[in-house]
Amino acid sequence: MKSRTKARSIALQVLYEVDLTGHPAGWVLNERLEPDDLEKSLQDFSRQIIEGVLPIASKLDDFIAQHAPEWPMDQVAVIDRNIIRIALWEFAVANCTPVKVAINEAIELAKIYGSDSAPRFVNGVLGGLAARKSEITQSLKSQQS
Repeated sequence: MKSRTKARSIALQVLYEVDLTGHPAGWVLNERLEPDDLEKSLQDFSRQIIEGVLPIASKLDDFIAQHAPEWPMDQVAVIDRNIIRIALWEFAVANCTPVKVAINEAIELAKIYGSDSAPRFVNGVLGGLAARKSEITQSLKSQQS
């Protein structure tokens, strides 16, 4: 697994656990990083993803729901929802990853952690969201102000 993919994977595991259990994100991240010898910059990348996604998760979910209307958010697998949140945050909020790279990384995570149909679902939803990148970015910036 590539190093930034590994950092995303750790962030995904943390977001997943926080979603399911409500455990404090900082504690979960420390637990995930402890046995791992991930470089400091990659640990920071994982932390940025987590700290970026958690405060706006419900806003990200609103956009996701618009592109998966046949799947109410409570029926979208927790892992898939978090994979999409990460990619959407990377390309539309943090603007730290090119859209195609964020989508490809999300598909890879879906192949590792999701069901057989997860990569297709993630790709489809993110493809629709990518077409609205500017609108999503503007919307989220105006809500943060």
